[in-house]
Amino acid sequence: MSQKINIGISDNDRKAIADGMSRLLADSYTLYLKTHNYHWNVTGPMFNTLHLMFETHYTELATAVDDIAERIRALGAYAPGNYKEFAALSTVEEADGVPAAMDMVAQLAADHETVVRTAREVIIIAGKADDEVTAGLVTDRMTIHEKTAWMLRSLLEQ
Repeated sequence: MSQKINIGISDNDRKAIADGMSRLLADSYTLYLKTHNYHWNVTGPMFNTLHLMFETHYTELATAVDDIAERIRALGAYAPGNYKEFAALSTVEEADGVPAAMDMVAQLAADHETVVRTAREVIIIAGKADDEVTAGLVTDRMTIHEKTAWMLRSLLEQ
């Protein structure tokens, strides 16, 4: 038997927040998968640097997707959990083939910025519902993605 959730956020607001968090989860998981792919397949003079950097990034994202999914569940919704759902919800584009190393860097920088934009949409919804827990989690995610995008963009400067 399911018990009514009473955490001080209306059912409609919880649904809207969970829907936004589901988009954030899809973007984050797609970025995780893309980063892991690039970790495996990067080549060239910066192989070691990028291989290790991408590993750090996908490891952090693996923890993040769990945190996001668990927040969705705490709000009383089911988290999306398969490629079909992620593909329908994500605004992060999957990679075609294996790009050159610096193209990987440029794509990932843009993808981190995409996740930030999704997070900004969610934080507005959470703020309107006085959902400080979601707002805090999303703020932390934005901080990480903005910093990661900056670091990746720095590699592209001549």
